[in-house]
Amino acid sequence: MGIPRGRRWLAMAVAALLATVAVVVIVYRVLAPAEVSTVARGDYPAAARPAAGVVGRLPVAPLIVDGRLRVYAAHRQVYADQPVDGRYRNSPFWSYRRWPAELTGVVASGSVVVSRWSDGQLVALDAPTGRVRWKADGPKPAGSEAKVRRTGAATVWDPRGLHLTNLPDGRTVVVVSGDAEARGVELSAGRELWRVDLPGGCRTDVGTTAAGELVGLDACAGPATVEFRDAATGAVRERWRPPGGPDELMVTPLGCQTGRSSCSALRTAGPGDAGGRGWLVGAGEPVAAPALDPAGATVVGEQVVVVLDGVAVGRSARTGTELWRSTDLGTARVLAAQPGRVHLLTEANDLVTLDPATGRQLSRFPLKVGRDGAGWAPGAVAAEGGYVAVERLRRPVDPDGDDESYYLTPEAVILAAT
Repeated sequence: MGIPRGRRWLAMAVAALLATVAVVVIVYRVLAPAEVSTVARGDYPAAARPAAGVVGRLPVAPLIVDGRLRVYAAHRQVYADQPVDGRYRNSPFWSYRRWPAELTGVVASGSVVVSRWSDGQLVALDAPTGRVRWKADGPKPAGSEAKVRRTGAATVWDPRGLHLTNLPDGRTVVVVSGDAEARGVELSAGRELWRVDLPGGCRTDVGTTAAGELVGLDACAGPATVEFRDAATGAVRERWRPPGGPDELMVTPLGCQTGRSSCSALRTAGPGDAGGRGWLVGAGEPVAAPALDPAGATVVGEQVVVVLDGVAVGRSARTGTELWRSTDLGTARVLAAQPGRVHLLTEANDLVTLDPATGRQLSRFPLKVGRDGAGWAPGAVAAEGGYVAVERLRRPVDPDGDDESYYLTPEAVILAAT
């Protein structure tokens, strides 16, 4: 006997309802906000001490953390590998992924890695384990973010609107800003210290100073003005313009510990200025530093290093007095700097590392690996913990080209120990 017609319709309706519920559950599980934290299963590695030279070739830009790990950025993931001097990228030591938010910035201090996401959330991870230490709400990133290519260098080496700075009392503050708001968060526990409203797109972040301030460029009303905001309270301590400076102003941070964080100097320039004017920044008003005026000059501690007419010259940042000069480099340019080291790149792509205080050569070697050769142009650069990482670009450089034509090889980042 067949199933009565009424029961058959009832069975079909129940089956359709169950199918609909199953689809809804699947869609929810796929699309619902989620996070996946895969913590470390091994011990925290010891700091490596590799000999000077090229140590690795990587497809993505590494952030060197605590001298022990390399931290990378993906679209919706921040992850680490080790050893820090590994020749290739290895399986993740730990990983943290969020959905549907996108990763927009990463900074690190000591053994704490702070990630920023497109919904504004800050997530601090413990570098030895990958475990979440704290979470905090922050303003959503500004709409005009830097272009992020496949290496993720803009996310880990130059995250816009995400900075670190140290206060005089020893605390480290994460300063995060968007179009309309900025906040200061204590690094150790994620406690919010302050939040302030910002005027919008007419004001931009420059970076933070080593003296515990957020530097911004305000062009909202009248000539562009540099503001120094106390990272402990969020209050504007000073508004400043370079004497005789143009109404339109560009400000570049110099002598930064990493990215645009904890910087010791600024360069101001107007439209068409070849170099500009250099300034040391500290607790008071910026102090003119003419030794920093030439384009390409950088400051490392108390010394300025610049290449002039093919000669590397070291000067006192405060007095401009010449301290040393190195005439045996050939054609070179200042590539990057970090405490106790200044890195120059020669025309043949040799990486030369000098002591900025004395000019003594610490290391020199060709910046090439395998059969890739040295016929490339440098892109984004980071220097941290004695290491230098450089993007290698295809010549001639096409800034508007796709990644395949922009980078020299799929493993575009070269990592060297100096």
